[in-house]
Amino acid sequence: MLGLAHGVPSAHARADVEWRTPAVAAPRVSYQTFHSPAAGTQVSFHLYTPSAYGQAGGHRFPVVYWLHGSGGGLSGIAPLARLIDAAIGAGQIPPLLVVFVNGLRMGMYVDWKNGAVPVETVIVRDLVGHVDATFRTIATREGRLLDGFSMGGYGAARLGFKYPELFGAVSIMGAGPLQEALTTTPRASGQRAEDLLQAVYAGDQANFRAVSPRRHAAENAVRIARASRVRMVIGDRDETYANNRAFHEHLEALGIPHEWIVLPGVGHDPMAVLKALGDQHWAFYRVAFR
Repeated sequence: MLGLAHGVPSAHARADVEWRTPAVAAPRVSYQTFHSPAAGTQVSFHLYTPSAYGQAGGHRFPVVYWLHGSGGGLSGIAPLARLIDAAIGAGQIPPLLVVFVNGLRMGMYVDWKNGAVPVETVIVRDLVGHVDATFRTIATREGRLLDGFSMGGYGAARLGFKYPELFGAVSIMGAGPLQEALTTTPRASGQRAEDLLQAVYAGDQANFRAVSPRRHAAENAVRIARASRVRMVIGDRDETYANNRAFHEHLEALGIPHEWIVLPGVGHDPMAVLKALGDQHWAFYRVAFR
């Protein structure tokens, strides 16, 4: 629920936002809440903790911040946690923490222009700070990786390129909206582009462009190229393929090195993407946290 009434944000949108989601039951996953000054309330997230965390004394762990797609992403937590746990058990990746971020149903991982819903600030200032203060993390950019699918891929690109000092690696999978203007929403849970533009960006295409990953990549191209590890993954049957390819070409033009992985026969399905990637997915994590 985003406080929408016929596409227009309500005057009480802040109170209507689901900053605390229901808890998801999954092995090695706990439901967490913390007070966010930006949101002015308690905010929830889910945390995967490897078995080594309870056995390693003072050892510190890298953190993956997983950004879900539109709709809230709760149904994806359990299968993703099982995949990660299996990969750690098989030695494909080192033991790590995974923060399943609450990005709201259509929060877009951006501070809404009307000031009602500061999703970006909640994450980069309040959540990251809380996680580092509460758990045994490697509290540097080299210890943080952003990963996400669909709306979460857009969010990973936005936050990773805007804050390269916070996140050392950025994985952008099936991402959207990566286009230069928000006129269509091919994979946005049925949300019309005009409604989304009005709710999040106050109906302002210039604002959509100003906060876009395209703009942040251009602004920070030198820093990203010098120190960040970046990859893009897209299925060739994904409705967002053309926009992803254009964004890949944008990064190339900016001189930002990145992996560009096209998966034949794969559509807009995060689990199908991860299955098709196989160990190639974990290889990105291994190199990021080497």
